[in-house]
Amino acid sequence: MAQQILIIGLGQFGMSLARTLSEKGAEVLAVDVRKSLVEEAASFVTEAVVANAADESELARLEPGRRDSAVCAIGDDSREASIICTALLRQMGVPVIISRANDIVHQRILQLVGAHQIINPEYEFGKRFANRLLYKHVITDTNIGESLHLTEILVQPSMVGKTLVDLALPKRFGVQVVGVRRGGQGKIDQPSPGVPLQADEQLIIVSRESAIAELIQGVRE
Repeated sequence: MAQQILIIGLGQFGMSLARTLSEKGAEVLAVDVRKSLVEEAASFVTEAVVANAADESELARLEPGRRDSAVCAIGDDSREASIICTALLRQMGVPVIISRANDIVHQRILQLVGAHQIINPEYEFGKRFANRLLYKHVITDTNIGESLHLTEILVQPSMVGKTLVDLALPKRFGVQVVGVRRGGQGKIDQPSPGVPLQADEQLIIVSRESAIAELIQGVRE
């Protein structure tokens, strides 16, 4: 059964999230006070509604407690509305509430009123882009926990022709290779420890954030 997700706030982040979740098969209810944005989202989500989610009666009519999760993606223009919306979602029994924060103080308040998870898209993108800017061979970098990152990097020149056994990456740098993308194709295969790496391959690794720099610097030396 498809997940049912409520997204409140259709700015750039909320709209992108709604579109991506819909493309991945989720049943998305998209909500915003701006009719033009709701009409835009209506072309790809399951349902789109014009409503003020900071108004208890309007939010209740959407039956948020019946959804698997809700994302309060209200942007910078209305911090008060995002706090009220988050509190109401918790009060109405939404199992998982993800709220967008603009800064540390906003984050703390959202946690106090009931958000299960806090996101700051601009902050997270900035961190990921910094690694891509500093380390040219980093393709993607995603935070998957308090201290772990899932990173995709190009096979470094010094790695070509060597096996994962030869490189001993877990022991040397504390990184674990969990997949190999071969030939620049979309398919990701399980790593084969005894097979030599090729120049056109990409490694999918799980590690601490600091290990990314240590790995790239270390294999160059």
